[in-house]
Formats: sequence, C-alpha cells, structure tokens
Amino acid sequence: MYAAFFGLKQEPFRLTPDPRFLHLAEPHRNTLRSMLEGVSTRKGLQVSIGPIGTGKTTLLYCLQHILMHESQPGRPIRSAFIVNPLLEPGELFEALFDELEIASSSNSKPGRLRAFHELLLQCHQSNGGVVIIIDEAHLIPPPLMEEIRLLLNLDNYSENVLQVILCGQPELAQLLSRPQSAALKARVAVVSRLRPLTLLESRAYIAERLHVAGLRGENPFSGPALEEVFKRSNGVPRMINLLCDRALTAAFRRQLHKIGPDLIVDAVDDLALTDVFSESPVPVGATQLAAAAGSELDKLSMLGGRDIKLVGNDE
Repeated sequence: MYAAFFGLKQEPFRLTPDPRFLHLAEPHRNTLRSMLEGVSTRKGLQVSIGPIGTGKTTLLYCLQHILMHESQPGRPIRSAFIVNPLLEPGELFEALFDELEIASSSNSKPGRLRAFHELLLQCHQSNGGVVIIIDEAHLIPPPLMEEIRLLLNLDNYSENVLQVILCGQPELAQLLSRPQSAALKARVAVVSRLRPLTLLESRAYIAERLHVAGLRGENPFSGPALEEVFKRSNGVPRMINLLCDRALTAAFRRQLHKIGPDLIVDAVDDLALTDVFSESPVPVGATQLAAAAGSELDKLSMLGGRDIKLVGNDE
C-alpha cells in the first residue's frame, strides 16, 4: 500500500520469512555459527534458546538451507525440520521418514527403528550425517522427549552420525531441567542463546530491510523515530517489523515522507501492544533465509574467517 510512496518495490517489514531479507546481526551470526560448528564437529545434541520474536525459526530455515547446499555425494547430509513438535511418537517417525525420504515396508515401531538405523549405517559408511531440527522444542511433550533420547541411542558409532538440534523459547531450559529429562540433558553438547538486538543493531536491521525492499534515497525513519522503535520493541525483530510497518502505513495515510517518534508511539497504541513493550530495553552498546546458497555462504564468511566443514573429515 505504501511502497510506491516511499520509493520501495515491496513492503520491507512483512512477518513472513523471505529469502531476500536475511539480516545476520551479531546474535544471529553467533547462534548460526554455533549450530553449524556443532554439526561440523559432530557434537550430537544441541540446544538453542531465544525469546519470542528474535528470529529462531528464520535461523533454522537458514541452517537447513546451508546443510542442503553443502550435501554432496562424498559427504551426504540428510536433514529433517520438525516445525510442530506436538506429536505422538508414531507421528514423529512418520514426519521424519517423510523428511528424510526413508522407505520402510513396516509401520511397526521395531520396523521403523530398523529402517532408521539402516539410514544411520549408510550415512556412516558414506562419511555423511543426519540432522534433525526441531523448532518450538519448549512444547515437546515428555513422551516425545524420551523418544528423541532413544533415537540418539541408535547412534553408536565412533563419531556421531545423528545430530539433533532442539530450538525453542526459554521454557526449553526449564523443560530440560526436570528430573525426567535428566538423561537427555546429560547429552546436550552445545547450548546457544539468541538475544534481542541492541540499538545499533536495530538501526542496521531496519536500514537493510529498507534497502532490500528497494529504498535508494533517505531513510524515512528519523533518528528519534529509530530510537523510539528500539525503546518500544526492546530490540525484538518481530516487534520491530510490526512497529515499522504500522508507522509506514500511518505516514502514507498522512502523506508524510519523514517518520517521527510520534508515529511510533501511535503505532504502539494502534497495535494495543503497550503492555508487551513495557519491559526495560536491552542495554545500548552491546531474519530470513538466504536468497541463494552462494550469497548465504558469502554472508557466513564473516562467522569465523574460515570454511566450516559440516560433515566428515579430510582423511
């Protein structure tokens, strides 16, 4: 609606993931690097935790995209992405078999376990790996959590063939701290945490999304407006998107080419999110999928100044 008015080719702050709008701020780079290094060094079980709206799901899609790009005949990587963990154990196997393209003539649990073990054996023999990514892992019911632990028990090779990444809100840490999760928690080898953006990171996030959307002129958000966005959103990307989109819409309706802090305050009121934004912001000073594998790997060159080998070794 407002795109042409601001010289944009498209709306820059939609909540739906878009391959062109990946922004790897420091917390996202660090988290993605941690997950990649965990896979490359075959750590087995990883846990990634972040507050609501900080871009966890975006990073997981990005991670899977990179894994698919890095898979090759000499080092095959099979990955499965479970977006809804509210499953029965049988449904988990059904989802995994579909994602991993496992053919099984048996629907019994022993038959499925045998087929899954055969996949692990094939990957071990071909110097490859299997990566299971589970989003919203804080919602995993106890029976399914135990099923995940038992799946990890199938991997009895000298180097972990099966990699499992549990990603969820902070409640995931509480879930793993329960006595019934002690055996699974003991296997966690990597823990990464995704934090909200700082003021400088928030400004860069907004600027990059506007640029990708086609902006070539002056930023429509004034300096005070950007500070207000940060203050009201606490640096949470999803909240930043909501506020900026609403402010651009209001400015268009008023035919204003420059957005001041008053429009950000109005956006908060319009969205009835005052309570959500009432917490103190993160201290000053301290997403989404890549459009193509090549550009994504270019971005990841910033992660450590070296190539990250995802599976196998150089023997």
